[in-house]
Amino acid sequence: MESDEIKGGDKLILKGLKFHGFHGVKPEERTLGQKFLIDVDAWMDLRAAGKSDQLSDTISYTEIYRIVKAVVEGQPYNLLESVAEAIASTTLTKHPRISAVRVKVGKPHVAVQGPLDYLGVEILRRRSADFPN
Repeated sequence: MESDEIKGGDKLILKGLKFHGFHGVKPEERTLGQKFLIDVDAWMDLRAAGKSDQLSDTISYTEIYRIVKAVVEGQPYNLLESVAEAIASTTLTKHPRISAVRVKVGKPHVAVQGPLDYLGVEILRRRSADFPN
């Protein structure tokens, strides 16, 4: 699915979340850990919340933040792809009103020659048979 297909929809946005985690394939990544940068977009219909002005008609950003924190600061994964997948699948499982989620995981401290902000992955998962409403 192209991300353009859902760009017009409502979404919750969490951008620039920073956590220390122990993900990676190198031994030093597992022992010393490093900083990870996370962005999450979670698509859901926000019209009811916009009209009612009630938190019960939406999902609190802090609920998604807690999922990201638990995954990044929790069990180590070898790959950033696995970190992103765990965040996306947990978000869809715990919040049936979310129809799709995009997760970007960046690693700013990498052993490459040259300046960079970060290297990472971005995944987009939408609700399907794996995550029914």
